[in-house]
Amino acid sequence: MGFHHVALATKDLAATHKFYTEVMGFSLVKTIIGPVPGSPDGWARHVFYDTGSQGMIAFWDIHDVQWKDGYPTDINKAVGLPGWVNHFAYFAGSREFLDERRKNWTAHGHMVAEVDHEFCISIYTSDPDGNTVEFCFDTREFTDEEKVESLQLMMAEKPPMDKDAKVTIHPPTNEALVH
Repeated sequence: MGFHHVALATKDLAATHKFYTEVMGFSLVKTIIGPVPGSPDGWARHVFYDTGSQGMIAFWDIHDVQWKDGYPTDINKAVGLPGWVNHFAYFAGSREFLDERRKNWTAHGHMVAEVDHEFCISIYTSDPDGNTVEFCFDTREFTDEEKVESLQLMMAEKPPMDKDAKVTIHPPTNEALVH
């Protein structure tokens, strides 16, 4: 069973829309306008994006006097965690798709971290609200031995460290400067 959608707040709907359509490659499929519960004058816009596979991502654009000074939208920063902890990983169906997304992200001015996790390859960047997004391409199936070992490692008081993942940083390209 998968997610229907994940919903987040945004401070700048125009920047969020541009990022999720032009940078991520998603498409806007639905916008709902409604009242803010318990507020006589507040209203909110709830926008939904098709991610190209199972599930959507949605954003709340909230207009209410109680949040006139804004609200935190970076889910990691808001709780004092590093940016890599809470993130949204999207399925990449091929290595070619992953490479296309990476090139598109850098062309739009985003730094991209690429990590070879040995069983998958991931690329990471941040959206306009500071939330980490990822595209992930599975490079192989999990073995039966890994599945058994996973429970042992999960239950171990001090498990051994895995080998270091291979990390490559891709800076924004010059193309980003002309946009």
